Amino acid sequence: MATVVADTSPLIALDQLGQLSLLQRIFGEIHVPPAVARELIPGMAELPSWIVVRPLAHPIASEILRASLGAGESEALSLMLEARAELVILDDRPARRLALNLGLRVVGTAGILLRAKRLGIIPEVRPLVDEIIRQGFRLSPAIREKVLVDAGESA
Repeated sequence: MATVVADTSPLIALDQLGQLSLLQRIFGEIHVPPAVARELIPGMAELPSWIVVRPLAHPIASEILRASLGAGESEALSLMLEARAELVILDDRPARRLALNLGLRVVGTAGILLRAKRLGIIPEVRPLVDEIIRQGFRLSPAIREKVLVDAGESA
């Protein structure tokens, strides 16, 4: 199975929805750098066994450091480059922009929910998207609507 790297915010958002296991069902293992593991630990007593903490073998690449991202985003992007991962899961807009500029494949929390519906793992996206927004997750109205249209759940 392909290597998938995740940043903190999608993991927290899915955990708050009680849907963290979607990642295991879709991808098997998820790799996270140490900074992401440290950011997760206060909210999770322990990480599930399928979330693999993978230390960086090399310092963070200069193009990532120049972007002034948080520790989790910086390490996640570095780990993705280092591990030649197939996909990075992250929501932070500047980090997503940098990942795309580096030629990396990116998916966010809403995209994971959409993928789970397409795979028949969840019946609907709308209630979960609306719940994470209620919990303070930032998702633009345009992205919310696009996800719902793609899921066949638009108004």
